[in-house]
This record gives sequence, C-alpha cells and structure tokens, in this order.
Amino acid sequence: MGPWRCLLLLPLLAPALRAQQQQFMEYVERRITLLEERISQWHDQSSRYSTELRDFKNQVLGMLEAAEKEREAMRAEAEGAAVRVDRLEREVDYLETQNPAPPCVEVDETLMDKQVATAKQRKNEKYTKLTDCSDTIASIRAMKILKRFGSSSGLWTKDAAGSSEKIYVFDGTANDTVYVFPRMREFTLFSATRKAARIKLPYPWVGTGHLVYDGHLYYIRQQGLSFQVIKFNLANKTVVDSSVFPAEEQIPVFGLSPSTYIEVSADEEGLWAIYATKEDEKNMCLAKLDPASLDIEQMWDTPCPRENAEGAFVVCGALHVVYNTRLPSRARVQCVFDVSGTLAPEDASLVYFPKRYGSHASLKYSPRERQIYAWDDGYQIIYRMEMKKKLEV
Repeated sequence: MGPWRCLLLLPLLAPALRAQQQQFMEYVERRITLLEERISQWHDQSSRYSTELRDFKNQVLGMLEAAEKEREAMRAEAEGAAVRVDRLEREVDYLETQNPAPPCVEVDETLMDKQVATAKQRKNEKYTKLTDCSDTIASIRAMKILKRFGSSSGLWTKDAAGSSEKIYVFDGTANDTVYVFPRMREFTLFSATRKAARIKLPYPWVGTGHLVYDGHLYYIRQQGLSFQVIKFNLANKTVVDSSVFPAEEQIPVFGLSPSTYIEVSADEEGLWAIYATKEDEKNMCLAKLDPASLDIEQMWDTPCPRENAEGAFVVCGALHVVYNTRLPSRARVQCVFDVSGTLAPEDASLVYFPKRYGSHASLKYSPRERQIYAWDDGYQIIYRMEMKKKLEV
C-alpha cells in the first residue's frame, strides 16, 4: 500500500482512535476515584481507631487514679486500726495494772516460820544426788553474740527442762511484761517486739534471777522487806503457787548486780536458789527448791564471796560464781561449791569468759543444751562450754 492510501484511511480511523482514548481516560478516572474512596475510608477508620484508643487510655488512667485513691484510703484505715489496737493494748495494760489478779496462795506467817525452822534444821546437811551427773566446766568453748535488744540489764532464756524452742525475754530489772518469741530465728532477725507475744504478769518482777522451767515461770517479787517466789503457768497464764522465801534480812546476792536478791537456777538435779543475808553478808547461800511446792529442801552456807560477783549458776549440783571488777574487764568463774563434796573449791578450774562489752546482768545455764544464755550490757550472748568429769580436775 502506498502513502497515498494511508492518507485516504486516516479520516476513517480517527474516530476509532478517539473512542479508545476516551475509554482509557474514563478507566483511569474510575481507578483514581476508587483509590480516593479507599484512602478516604482508611482515613475515617484511622481517625475512629485513634479516637477509640484515646478514649481507652483516658478510661485506664481514670481507673488507675481511682485504684490509687482506694489504696491510700485502705492504708489510712489500716494505720488508724493499728493506732486503735495500740491504744486498746495500753488501756488493757492500764486496767490490769489497776486491777491485778489476786494471788492464788496467800502468805501464812505461821507456815513461813515453820518453813524457816525446817530449812535451818537441814542447813548444810549432806546432799543426796538425784542423778549421776558428775561434770564440771573445763572451759568456754565458743561465744556467739546474737543481737542487741532492750536495756543494759535483763534476762533471756529458754525452758530449762522442757523441749520448747520459745525464747523468753525479761527487759530491765523491774517490769511486768515478758516477751515470747516462737524460735531463736524470730528473736535474732526481728528487732521490734511487735513480732513477739506478750505475757502480762499479775505482779512485777525484781532483779534478773528468774527462770523458765517445765512450762512454768519462777520469778521473784518484792513485797516490802520480804521476797516471794511466784510460780506462773505459761500455758493458762495463771499463778499456780507462791511462797515467801524463808530467809531473813536478805541483801543483794551479787555485789555487781544490786537489783538481784534471789537467783533461781536450774541444772540436771532440779531447781536451786542462790541468795544472801545479813547474817553472813560476805558470802552467798544456796538452797535446793522443790519445783512443785516451792518448799526449801536443803540449805548451805558457801565459801563464795559476794564482793565483785556479777552472776552465778549451778551445774551438776555445783554452784559456779562469776566475778568481775567495778570497771568491767574479763569475767571468770573463780569460786565453785559442790554440795555433794566431790569437788573441793580449791581444786576447781579457773574458767575465763571471752572479752566482751561490759558486765553480765544475767547468766542462765541450760542443762539440756549445756550452754549459757547471757545478757551483757544489752547484748544477748550464748556461751558454749567444754565439760569434763569432776574427778579429772
């Protein structure tokens, strides 16, 4: 086909080309319109999602603010309850102080005179041992300082006869509240007494010579010029028995502990009382106690002087007296009195305690653990002892 023929066909093809171009433009416009609709739809959905997210955020913030207000309100209520409980405890303590429980046993002066006469008749008699224990202290094997609790003077101990792991704490030399910790761990870890149970005694104690023995507390009460041994049941919180100690004109038993007039001690043989009177004011006296009736079974005059003594305890029927100086130095067991006569005082070993903070306010021997619970200027210490037979001394 020649050029002249192409020129003849152009007028015929032009309408068809224009129609195709128009259709293509309409298609493009439709696609652009569809894209614009989709973009608009996406924009609307995005705006709606943003609004919903903002509303949810505001709702969560409101809930958190309300929860914080409720938490503060609950904290304020708990603090108020604690204050009311403390106030109630103080009111109960005050009422108990104003209305002490009556003694279960009244003091009979005739009976007391009879006990004194019987005890004097048996004074310095030969003692018949109840067990075959023949040990004495060879040395202090170890010292463990547990913590610092309370005032400079006090007493802490376990039950010397039972299997309980409870820790009993007497803070001070004149008080009426005993703190009881369930185990050694609680006593060691917690510094506050809020973790401890409290036993309110019907009468205040005096000194640091008290003892927990076979579920009972034996503590000393001063009444005028006389002193009573109170037997208190720790289970039902009642006074089981009480007895005026049958010794006349008592004086402090330890020269360095003027608040202690009677030291109740326990060993393998049972209960003992260490005391002093004006009749022989230079030396200590020793008595064997009946834990059931509080009667004095036997009494002895010992050669152990009171001067510079800071504490004492009994081991296998032998009194061990610990001495120090007015300006505290190294304490030592310097006098031993054996009621069975097996060990002469001059044959006993001189046992030194490790250096520590001050002077002992109390020393409690545990016969089942063979260790001493000591209170030293507010520090609670355990001394573990090395024992040996008396015949080996």
